[in-house]
Amino acid sequence: MKKIYASFFTILFSLAAFGQQIDNGSMENWDNLGSNDEEPSNWNSFMTASGGLSLFASKQVEQSSDIRSGTSGMYSARVFSKSTIGIIANGNLTLGRINMGSSTPSSTSNYNYTDTGNSDFSQQLNSSPDSIAFWVKYNNSSSNDLARIKAIIHDDYDYVDPMTSESEQHVVADAALNFESTEGSWVRKSIAFDYVGPATTPEYILVTFTTNMIPGGGSDGDEIFIDDVELIYSTSGISDKHKNCWIAYNESGLVFSNDFESDDVFRVFSTAGKEIYRGTRNQLSSSPLQSGMYLITNNKNSFKVIAH
Repeated sequence: MKKIYASFFTILFSLAAFGQQIDNGSMENWDNLGSNDEEPSNWNSFMTASGGLSLFASKQVEQSSDIRSGTSGMYSARVFSKSTIGIIANGNLTLGRINMGSSTPSSTSNYNYTDTGNSDFSQQLNSSPDSIAFWVKYNNSSSNDLARIKAIIHDDYDYVDPMTSESEQHVVADAALNFESTEGSWVRKSIAFDYVGPATTPEYILVTFTTNMIPGGGSDGDEIFIDDVELIYSTSGISDKHKNCWIAYNESGLVFSNDFESDDVFRVFSTAGKEIYRGTRNQLSSSPLQSGMYLITNNKNSFKVIAH
């Protein structure tokens, strides 16, 4: 939505002191408050969607006073799923724009995208952050359901998520995490950007939060509360222990560094979102994978592994 809330001084201070930030990552500013078109400023959900089914969009985001203790802010964004004629529409909040092209949730006609020609549906970013961090409270109806954040830094192109072969050429860096219920508590999560390329010039960032990692795979009433989304530009605050955590793959299978907690539970996902393995590092060490890319998460951080 329109970015009319930030003063020039605020923008200048943010750029100078902390590196370029996402506008209204604090979720304090809202447009059309109290109406069905209510959305946090600079963020978009179904009510501002494009596509042939956008006339059937429903409100799935609202301002919430549910905030973590110790914050100076007053509001968070509550994003929630909804069942319509037996079809689950996951809650979806993005810096870009949602395209509603099909009633089948998994259809390639449904996607989020950066509209570089419209500042209401794009977030410019001309810097290279190390990671993205946010505070979240996730309540799900099924203990097996996972919410998701995905952030893509890309060049001057109308990038589409899920990624298409055309969009792939414009990726500078990405960060993604599938995460479990936070058991009614606010939790801070941080995901490092992987500068995978092949593009090298950061110009925009597309961030998306969804109540379930699988399109249409959630339950009616799933909800995530989101607050204080920020880009991190220095690793000086990360402990040596965190820096030394890594996962790799060799001829023997999966390999985990010894710096992870022994009781950390990892989930291994294919790029299609299918869970391949679940277990501790000791249980998953030497597990074989077919050739391809995999996302491994321990509900705190995410790692990419390529099996050859």
